Amino acid sequence: MYSDQIATWIWTYMVYLLFAVGLWLTWKTGFIQFLKLGEAAKALLHGALKKKQSEKLEGDVSSFAALATALAATVGNGNIAGVATALYWGGPGAIFWMWICGFLGMATKYAEATLGIYYREKHPDGTIAGGPMYYIKNGIKNKKIALYLAGTFAACGAFSSLFGTGNMMQGNQITSVLNDQLGFAALMQKMLSSYSLAPESIALISKFVLGFIITVLVGLVVLGGLKRISQVAEKVVPTMIVVYLGFGLYILITHITALPSVFELIFTCAFTPCAAVGGFIGASVSKGIQFGFRRGLLSNEAGLGSAPIAHAAAQTPSPVHQGLIGIMEVFIDTIIVCTMTGLINLATGEWQGGVNGIGMTVASFSKNIPHLFGFDIGGIVVAISSFLFGYTTIIGWGYYGEQCAKYLFGLKVTYIYRVCYVLLTFVGCVVSIELAFFVGDIANAIMALPNLIALILLSGTVGIITREFFQKYPKLEDFKS
Repeated sequence: MYSDQIATWIWTYMVYLLFAVGLWLTWKTGFIQFLKLGEAAKALLHGALKKKQSEKLEGDVSSFAALATALAATVGNGNIAGVATALYWGGPGAIFWMWICGFLGMATKYAEATLGIYYREKHPDGTIAGGPMYYIKNGIKNKKIALYLAGTFAACGAFSSLFGTGNMMQGNQITSVLNDQLGFAALMQKMLSSYSLAPESIALISKFVLGFIITVLVGLVVLGGLKRISQVAEKVVPTMIVVYLGFGLYILITHITALPSVFELIFTCAFTPCAAVGGFIGASVSKGIQFGFRRGLLSNEAGLGSAPIAHAAAQTPSPVHQGLIGIMEVFIDTIIVCTMTGLINLATGEWQGGVNGIGMTVASFSKNIPHLFGFDIGGIVVAISSFLFGYTTIIGWGYYGEQCAKYLFGLKVTYIYRVCYVLLTFVGCVVSIELAFFVGDIANAIMALPNLIALILLSGTVGIITREFFQKYPKLEDFKS
């Protein structure tokens, strides 16, 4: 109870800070997310078509693989359950404010990815070392303050990866979804019916079985390091997003007549209180702003400092190129995937059903996609999407935490950290982790703070890099690496 209140209080003010930094960076970069969105799309398309690594460019993985790894960690259950929660508490207007924070987050992510490339280093083994801890250390002039802020970020990043956002929380959510929505718990109950076990015992056995399976799947990837993580992310991330959007598009097409009123509702409720209707309890404008911003920012992770760790490893022609790809990361996560979830729940009317979280999205898919041979196709799609979104978040954050640990303790900690990370995935799947949610929220806030300070202090550098690049190369095709 009190832990939830503390976390809510901290993140309420963190959202204001994230908003302010996004606004400031939008100004310092010359509104790049609006004026250069076409160039960002070109950079993404070029990276997608040229997936192979280049021997000429420095970096550990291709530009597209770095984006896929960042998206793997960013596109998570927040895109399914988090958006539904924003609608439940903030009403339709929350979607509008989610769009606003998405566009502001694009400038923040651009700055993070650009600085990640600009200030990256090499480990003694030749692999890339990058992310906020390096642009804090190398970019901020006061070295005492820089080392303190970089160390704080790295410590919280390693901790949050192990115990918070990246690992245990996602494992717990995956287990819950597979048990409740995909019917794994019911299947276990049938298989163990002859043993006269108590329902609590069967539920625990179900968690242990799922925990073991998920842990093995995570271990097969995370223990292989960035190369294996990026290889899996390149294949799984585009597939899972396309499948989710494809089924979602079917629902929107079948409810196309409702879309004009849905958009009217979004814009109306963004600036006027939304009245109670059905199971929806009503929401003030401030609630819509609060939950729209909070869920949007926590979904795309702009400002948190996690994604630039992946972007820093990219083989890219220039820092600006990867910064533009960072813009597309937020565009895909918030403007496309989160919007799809929001529009589906509004168009189907399930936002009025009084169900919070993933249950709202499950109902929208389950009731509006035809069943096939008795199977609830819609419910299965959401359950599998939730599993893949959560799974890819776990493997992506495995790399983030490893890089933070390497910054603090050197290369010798690499395999120790990977093994600990994999083992804690199992723990997250089988235990109740309300405390981990609280600790993870606090660690994320402390992790974001030094990154946001660095982004403000280095915003002038980002502005100079951006202006000089586009003065020389107005179009990306003008650049010859």
